[in-house]
Amino acid sequence: MKEKPYIMVVDDDPNISRLVELYLEKENFEVRSVSRGDDAVNEFHRLPPDLILLDVMLPGMDGYQVLKAVRKSGSIPVIMLTARDETFDKVLGLELGADDYITKPFDAKEMVARVKAVLRRSQGAEEETDTDLTFPGLTVSIGKYETYFEGNRVEMPPKELEVLYFLAGHPNQVFTREQLLKQVWGFDFFGDSRTVDVHIKRLREKLPDSERFGWSIHTVRGVGYKFELN
Repeated sequence: MKEKPYIMVVDDDPNISRLVELYLEKENFEVRSVSRGDDAVNEFHRLPPDLILLDVMLPGMDGYQVLKAVRKSGSIPVIMLTARDETFDKVLGLELGADDYITKPFDAKEMVARVKAVLRRSQGAEEETDTDLTFPGLTVSIGKYETYFEGNRVEMPPKELEVLYFLAGHPNQVFTREQLLKQVWGFDFFGDSRTVDVHIKRLREKLPDSERFGWSIHTVRGVGYKFELN
């Protein structure tokens, strides 16, 4: 992690933005706040941050639209902020490629802890060696963040690819949801096991009928998941 990481805060509530700024600046982060979704996308392209704290309800473009635009350009970590503690909102954000979510009102110290945890995971991924995992019909590159299935590139949010890479890197080994949360999201990820289920579901949709190649993402009932080689 660089000496002073740059965090972009996207929230139309100036009180929340200022609170976030104060706590992050105290932890030696450079912080810039944007109040509109469209302005956030423009600022992102002008000066990409190390992490984005992104509110869901925004003028101009909502948080989900902003997240889609960001994900088209790379894997910069994004933590969603939402005032609605609804499973649908969390699942949608995760499916679109968010790394974590925080429900308002939130504790400022917990927010800082989550930012640091996501940045640590991001840094760790960048330091991975450029090792490709190759199986019949499938290639996964953690270095390039690319997945190819049947010769075609498959678009995946960073965490989907990381789940696939981790499971495929340990074939036939069963991992619980909690173990996958720890290994892929980091020890201090604050989510729940449904996060893993969402990502597995999306992976299966993008890698259909993989059994014909002699491998599959298999559910071990009552335990968790494994990348099964036949």
